[in-house]
Amino acid sequence: MKILFASSEIYPLIKTGGLADVSAGLTSALKSLHQDVTLIMPAYAAALEILGDLELVCTRQVNGCGRQRQLRLFRADTTGVAALSGCSLLLVDIEDLFARPGDPYRTAVGDDWPDNGERFGMFAQVVADVAMDRCDLDWKPDVVHSNDWQTGLVPALISLERRDQRPKTVFTIHNLSYGGYFPYALFEGLNLPQQWWHLGALEFYGSMSMLKGGIVFADYVTTVSPSYAAEICTIEYGFGLDAVLQQRRIQGRLLGVLNGIDPQVWSPQFDQYLPFNYSVQGGRVAQKKRNKQALLQHLGVDSSSAISASPLIGFIGRMVEQKGVDLMVQVIPKLVEETDACFVIVGSGSAKFEQQFAELAHDFPQRVFVTIGYSEELAHMIEAGADMFLMPSRFEPCGLNQMYSLAYGTPPIVHGTGGLKDTVVDTNAATLAAGTATGFVFNGLDARTLFLTVLRALAVYRQPRNWQSLQKNGMLQDFAWQRSAQTYLELYHRVTH
Repeated sequence: MKILFASSEIYPLIKTGGLADVSAGLTSALKSLHQDVTLIMPAYAAALEILGDLELVCTRQVNGCGRQRQLRLFRADTTGVAALSGCSLLLVDIEDLFARPGDPYRTAVGDDWPDNGERFGMFAQVVADVAMDRCDLDWKPDVVHSNDWQTGLVPALISLERRDQRPKTVFTIHNLSYGGYFPYALFEGLNLPQQWWHLGALEFYGSMSMLKGGIVFADYVTTVSPSYAAEICTIEYGFGLDAVLQQRRIQGRLLGVLNGIDPQVWSPQFDQYLPFNYSVQGGRVAQKKRNKQALLQHLGVDSSSAISASPLIGFIGRMVEQKGVDLMVQVIPKLVEETDACFVIVGSGSAKFEQQFAELAHDFPQRVFVTIGYSEELAHMIEAGADMFLMPSRFEPCGLNQMYSLAYGTPPIVHGTGGLKDTVVDTNAATLAAGTATGFVFNGLDARTLFLTVLRALAVYRQPRNWQSLQKNGMLQDFAWQRSAQTYLELYHRVTH
């Protein structure tokens, strides 16, 4: 099948979160299933630095928000980008909109770019033109798969084309809490049909929601885990879009497909960032301990320190309330005082939480290690070197770190929501006996429950036989992208027939 996959970020070209990993992993797996896959993304400065020669395939003027801009559409050579497995890649360069340094959505001080609506609205228009073969490519997809609010207008724009000439559309929600909300002035500036300004289309409490455009107009809507597909149809998790999502579910057009992970990137056996590779077949515990020592050394801990024998709990993620970091800030001091646990934390986000974690590191300099920002190398080292991994998310559409943790023999401690619930089996007498336990799941989202769950994990950690069983069970799980890719391929066939 011919598949056009539209995304605002693709690993390793640009990454702010799991969407980038999904965009690379899913498309590479589809390519391995012998599908004709073309990715399309904005031509960010960071992406251009990584890629080699670009082929200019189309240039013309595009209109939007009261002015004309020049569009240049490039085809990039991805043969040297292992994560993309040689997939075809198109880059959309629109004058003044994407060639900016750093984060694709935010300024250097962390504020959203004020013209984000215009940037991704016009990107969606170009994607729709490529889908209709109006950009000199002599290639027309059977299916256009778009992702999150940045490409939410793509299914809407394609719906304007003649039914017998347009490709089918699939829209994936990676995180419903980011709705792509913009004022009516942008709706007008993008020259969108006036009939779309109502509750059944793009209008959302007096604003325009680009995400809603994808939900309403796509032939199929998917999200990144079965549990999250059910959760977003409720008031609690629906962010005001639960009614329209319930309607799509009633129509049989809402599907939860669990994300996968790329074993070429996230495998302790082949991980290029690890000083000591290991696998479930041999040397698992011994080599993992060596990676722990390397991680502690990286953090500035003397190898002879008593800390090296203490349980090390990792966290990598955005420092925002969704991730439950406010609960972590509450429980870490108590855990430091009452147990020998240590913490290694990497992330950025709310200035308030960044400051609170920095203060914890200051107050407990030999027990709490905090890096504000993100390092791919350090993220891999934590997955391999930590003894357990913490994810107390209030909601988690899928989550990838818990799957990385399982693969690396680092039992995760998670809140029972979304993809976390779908991928981690709680440890108790029954699951230990059955050989299915892989981590620790808690359901009451409060500081006391989190504290008690960490204590429960620490107790099992002191039982070497049970702990090694947990590690082995997790490492034997198959979360490779091939399973998800096969499900998506079946969906593409269903929607086109």
